[in-house]
Amino acid sequence: MLCWPANRWLRAGKLADVGSVWVAVTGAIAGAGAGAGGAMVLRRLPRGARVPVPVCTVVVALLWAAVGERASEGLPVWWWPVPLVLGWAGVLLAGADLIARRLPDVLTLPAYPVVAVLLGVAAAGAGTTEALARAAAGTLLWAGGYAAVRLVAPGALGGGDVKLAGSLGALTAATSWHGLLLAVLAANMLTAAFAGAARLLGYRDVPHGPAMLAAAWLVVLHPPV
Repeated sequence: MLCWPANRWLRAGKLADVGSVWVAVTGAIAGAGAGAGGAMVLRRLPRGARVPVPVCTVVVALLWAAVGERASEGLPVWWWPVPLVLGWAGVLLAGADLIARRLPDVLTLPAYPVVAVLLGVAAAGAGTTEALARAAAGTLLWAGGYAAVRLVAPGALGGGDVKLAGSLGALTAATSWHGLLLAVLAANMLTAAFAGAARLLGYRDVPHGPAMLAAAWLVVLHPPV
């Protein structure tokens, strides 16, 4: 029979596990609603895209459940909105890029003020503005680098990729310089891998946006250091 302290520890561990499950489930339910609503709105916006509602519903639910799991593991409250918003917008943008082969301005351009607000709230919660300075530099580095590539080789990147790179550069650099570098490298490696597989199947190319968004979302699952 377990002694009292060990028994209390075991019960606390089980309660913690139950709590983390409920946080993940709550995140999944909220994400499902957000994904479905976002997909339906995007269909109706000027220059939007007809992204599949069921797919957006499921994928956003999964991403928000993952954020809920990270939250139960100690992800700071002031950082929660960053992966939640990026997961939601990222699914819509990735869907539009895969289906319509473009990243709608109606999402990429408003992302800049939204990112500024998110990082401002995070900076207030963390009690430091260090991440904001990195974010500003990250915007210039990723977007500037992609703009240079597009200028030299217009067929290598689309204008939407350049617009998206700025906001993603801010979010990933806010976590750390390593986060920015990892996101850029991972995005390009993922696109190269998918492009190689696509050519084997007879497709000419693949959009770059989904890989950028996936890499950035994985990075922002971790708070600034």
